[in-house]
Amino acid sequence: MLRTAVIGCGYWGPNLIRNFMACRQTTVTWVCDQDAARLEAALRPFPSVRKTTSLDELLAAEDIDAVAIATPVATHYPLAKAALEKGKHVLLEKPLAASIAQGSELVELAAKKDLRLMCDHTFCYTGAVRKIKQIIDAGELGEILYFDSIRINLGLFQNDVNVIWDLATHDLAIVDFLFPEKPIQVSAHGLAHAGNSIENIAYVTLTYPSNFIAHFHVNWLSPVKIRKTLIGGSKKMIEWNDLVPAEKIKVYDKGIELNPMEQDEKSRLMVSYRSGDIHSPQIDSTEALLLVAKEFADCITENRPPLTDGHSALRVLRVLEAAERSIKSGGANVRIEYP
Repeated sequence: MLRTAVIGCGYWGPNLIRNFMACRQTTVTWVCDQDAARLEAALRPFPSVRKTTSLDELLAAEDIDAVAIATPVATHYPLAKAALEKGKHVLLEKPLAASIAQGSELVELAAKKDLRLMCDHTFCYTGAVRKIKQIIDAGELGEILYFDSIRINLGLFQNDVNVIWDLATHDLAIVDFLFPEKPIQVSAHGLAHAGNSIENIAYVTLTYPSNFIAHFHVNWLSPVKIRKTLIGGSKKMIEWNDLVPAEKIKVYDKGIELNPMEQDEKSRLMVSYRSGDIHSPQIDSTEALLLVAKEFADCITENRPPLTDGHSALRVLRVLEAAERSIKSGGANVRIEYP
């Protein structure tokens, strides 16, 4: 059983604690947070777990194999580096780090010490995203044409990262998980309305070498909460509404057909529409974080890279930094650099 320590008992930490305790391959032996009262509240259901406000005390403990970090983005790099240097496997809340340079150093350090470094891109473990990947990989959609996502709600306003780093990170991880092709450039527009320079609404567009485009609308200042994604293919299309309790995914046998036999220009511009059945596949309802805990344990015991490893998290960071530069340049297309 993987003996895990959790650092951070704020918004996400208690969820990690609960799922690492529920997972059959893992247990939580230590939890650390600077706020003693918050630490006490988080561990009330788990009295056997040891608690501390000292990071040094936690990393010195011998009954810890791995560390899960759920703290503000600015702290990811120093905390993860300290844990890796102590020989602990590391699971980091998204995004991996505050910069490509920090993330790259963590990936290199984990490889040097033969430790697993995993990023908690939770949506990649949901039943909906895993089902969508099955459908895409089976070729059911045909050539993928676009990915269009809306992820908006009222709050939670962050004081350390903008709405792209907070919300669009989910969609960037999903796109990276679903499609092997890497984006080559990004254009982003965003504005701040909360009395600071942190953008709370943004539109992000990724372009790819092929005839594929991805667009994300993220917003902390919406009167309603919407989590909807459309994926268009040359054969079929998908609607994913993450907020509905049933039929989260609908596969539409809809599309357009062109007549390539006609040579005159008027005929080439004629489009016929195809409309067939709508299918809602059954999806696994297992909590995504429970699968995150299981994957973290499995990748360590099987000595293999995790599904959402440091390299995939670095690809997300490259897009985030490029999107940041695009916003500062008034939405200009910014090339995404890869090593």
